[in-house]
Amino acid sequence: MAYTLAISSQKGGVAKTTTAINLSSTLAESGYQVLAVDLDPQGNLGLGFGFRPKELTRTIADALLNATPAVDVLIPTEVKGVHLLPANKQTQLVERYLPSRPNYQYALKNALAPLTSQYDFIILDCPPSLSALTTNALVAARMAVLPTQAEYFSAYALKPMLQMLQAVRERYNPALVYRIVLTMFHRRNRAHRIIRSRLEATFGSGLCQTVIETDTKLREATIAGKPVTLFAPKTRSADQYRTLAQELVAYVQKESIAQTA
Repeated sequence: MAYTLAISSQKGGVAKTTTAINLSSTLAESGYQVLAVDLDPQGNLGLGFGFRPKELTRTIADALLNATPAVDVLIPTEVKGVHLLPANKQTQLVERYLPSRPNYQYALKNALAPLTSQYDFIILDCPPSLSALTTNALVAARMAVLPTQAEYFSAYALKPMLQMLQAVRERYNPALVYRIVLTMFHRRNRAHRIIRSRLEATFGSGLCQTVIETDTKLREATIAGKPVTLFAPKTRSADQYRTLAQELVAYVQKESIAQTA
């Protein structure tokens, strides 16, 4: 049964999609079968895997609005072990029409249900907003991964995101947990170190130990339409995303053992 992670932030520019792309690829590199799901109408997750959103004939919107089986929408990526459920501007229609349907909060979970036995992990790349699609992602997920820069405004944006997580836990998904991951981090930047310390003091184990530092290779990989593990596999950022994947897998395995004990 697949373990679902929702990569979510209401603030743009915090490496949310970059994290979704590279977590998917590093998990696959470790031998896991991964389904990457793009829920952002900008279609950047697909771009990061080398697809052009305008050329897609089917998207996640077909699965959510038109009852198209998700298996008929997914496409293989260049990364062995990773399939993609893509998005493009058509996905904007989901935000417009889905909330008018009964129990719309479960639409994504229900659409993905037939696929959960085929994958080890499902990675949901949420739009940068507290929207119907983000709600659907949090209802479907077991863990919300919240990327944030070590900047005041980015860290401040965690508050409404955590309030939304709490609301989803209370109403729809009591098992939902979260982990915060620092991205675009500068170790020599004193302000970054201060904010990291404050986040550690506030969130404790809710903050991932792994930090993703600023790396130009991440930007270059995005332009090339490849995960950094394919574009520049021996770089610092590739190794850091591998370590982040290992940290999250360790949590999942610990949780699984606790549930069976």
